[in-house]
Amino acid sequence: MEKQPLPLDNVSTAAPESELDGGAEEASSSPEAPDRDGWNSKIEYFLAQVGFSVGLGNVWRFPYLCHQNGGGAFLLLYVLLMLAIGTPLFFLELAAGQSIRQGSIGVWKYISPKLSGIGYSSCVVCFFVALYYNVIIGWSIYYLVSSFQYPLPWESCPEQGNATVKECKASSPTTYFWYRKALDITDSIDETGQFNPYITCCLLAAWTIVCLGMFKGIKTSAKVMYFSSVFPYVVLLCFLIRGLLLDGAWEGITYMFYPKLEIWGNIQVWRQAATQVFFALGLGFGSVIAYSSYNPKNNNCHRDAFTVSFINFLTSVLATLVVFSVMGFRAKDKVMACVVSNVEKLYEQFADGKDSKSLMLPFNLSDPSSVALEVYRDWFRVNQHTVAGNLTDCDLMQEMQKGAEGTGLAFIAFTEAMSLLPGSPFWSVLFFLMLLNLGLSTMFGTMEGIIAPLTDNFKILARNKIKFTILCCVMGFVIGLLFTQRCGNYFVTMFDDYSATLPLIIVVVFETISVSWMYGADRFLDDIEVMLGWRPSVIYKYLWKYVCPLAMVGLLSASTIRMILQRPKYMAWNQDKASEMNLDYPDWALAVLSLLIIFAMIPVPLGFIHSALRNRAPRPSGAMEATRYAPVSANDKWDTPMTEMRNHNGAGEPALP
Repeated sequence: MEKQPLPLDNVSTAAPESELDGGAEEASSSPEAPDRDGWNSKIEYFLAQVGFSVGLGNVWRFPYLCHQNGGGAFLLLYVLLMLAIGTPLFFLELAAGQSIRQGSIGVWKYISPKLSGIGYSSCVVCFFVALYYNVIIGWSIYYLVSSFQYPLPWESCPEQGNATVKECKASSPTTYFWYRKALDITDSIDETGQFNPYITCCLLAAWTIVCLGMFKGIKTSAKVMYFSSVFPYVVLLCFLIRGLLLDGAWEGITYMFYPKLEIWGNIQVWRQAATQVFFALGLGFGSVIAYSSYNPKNNNCHRDAFTVSFINFLTSVLATLVVFSVMGFRAKDKVMACVVSNVEKLYEQFADGKDSKSLMLPFNLSDPSSVALEVYRDWFRVNQHTVAGNLTDCDLMQEMQKGAEGTGLAFIAFTEAMSLLPGSPFWSVLFFLMLLNLGLSTMFGTMEGIIAPLTDNFKILARNKIKFTILCCVMGFVIGLLFTQRCGNYFVTMFDDYSATLPLIIVVVFETISVSWMYGADRFLDDIEVMLGWRPSVIYKYLWKYVCPLAMVGLLSASTIRMILQRPKYMAWNQDKASEMNLDYPDWALAVLSLLIIFAMIPVPLGFIHSALRNRAPRPSGAMEATRYAPVSANDKWDTPMTEMRNHNGAGEPALP
């Protein structure tokens, strides 16, 4: 049964801006536009928010950061920043969207016409992210299809003639499959190469799935969320149970939780933790605002903020447990192979048994596979300088420190570990089906962050929402062909590292300052009190006004300084050396990086200039006074937007000074 329209759904919250712009832009809440959608149930909304916030970064970026930055110490730092910055800002976006019932563009227009550019910047960043994020979904589809084989195609190196392929032998089967079979990658970003037909087809499939899930808005995407948001947890639990039964799993988990508190003195660790909190909750994308705008006015968004944040954190921890248990198994397998190799060398050296008696070997040379790791290492520490030959220590902790970053963790390291499991195709299918669902649920939210604000503010788009959605997907696929070239992986890295980070931080800085200082933190809390029936703690006022802006400015400064002092680099695959290499971005790539950041942020000053020029145009008597914006102090007594609507029975203008 379709949800009935909310009592205030027909209120034109953008009325002042429509008058200000001379009718050029009209909200979809006008009588000529279709009624605004609403969630059929709280479960649908909750799954959508969780599905958007929990994405691929929880599975590969968070475990990598935890691996590189002190394990348990990084977890504690992450929780601290989540409580001090992430959850308050998440609550701010939820409350703003639910109160004003518009997408990101309409929300900031409502506060002031000068701020409309913030919403447009969010849309641009969402589009940039959607372009490369769907390519990663396409890679997951490729690996998912490839997993329906036995043995898996990345379990062993291919043969060329009577010899093993040199590039594969010098690296590993999984690395070779990723770089040569899946991507067929070039040696640098300067070498474009032709389009990869397999990845192109997978990208088309990914955009088709997104389009089918989005073409009727939340009415279709919410139904898909029942599966795409829940299924990953089923898979993670299956992997966790299986992983804990593997040899080496507990060593991996111990490595994960062992705290190294000295990392708290490293400013880069704070920057990485803050950035992860920032992106984990999807702040600044506009998707959180869009989803909450479909809620009833009395929905408890405060509880939602804490619940979604808590589930997001638990998901990251669960995924990290899975990754570390499986990676511990992988490391244990490698060091045991190291032990066997060293014992075989000893056996060849002392095959006659004469000289081996002087070494007092505590293990049987004739049975290398029976030698325990601890026994071998104890013997090696005592005798390493008395035995000739290239013997190694076989250190498990040292092997655990060899991690992979980003996509490499999923498509190389974790894939290699799965190939060691009995029934490896089954686990591979589960894993990449999980990645596919995680990616899709986040993509739905990202696309909603584009479509909802634009359809809310342009009635022609609202009347043709299905066509507009299809057009966005077609444009995404056509532009996304850039990433299906042989050098496409390097462009994915470029977009992932630079197209969203700085612009989103700037967007959130503007959001926070706009609400807490321009609109007024007390005034915003008044709105929330009217909406929820109770007033949130005054601590939010100080978090929004001081802690969050200062933290965001600090994060922005640290990221900018790092880019200035250290020339941006990317990880390239060298075919001749069969290894990864850190290369500097060429000058033209740096120009592209700069343009991406400029394109994402240019709507903010343009929106301000556009509003200022409109204000200079002749107005009917009293129009300027009705729409003029001015900052408020904490002591000013204003009617909130909600009380204003109530007093005018839905016919009044927003209570802007």
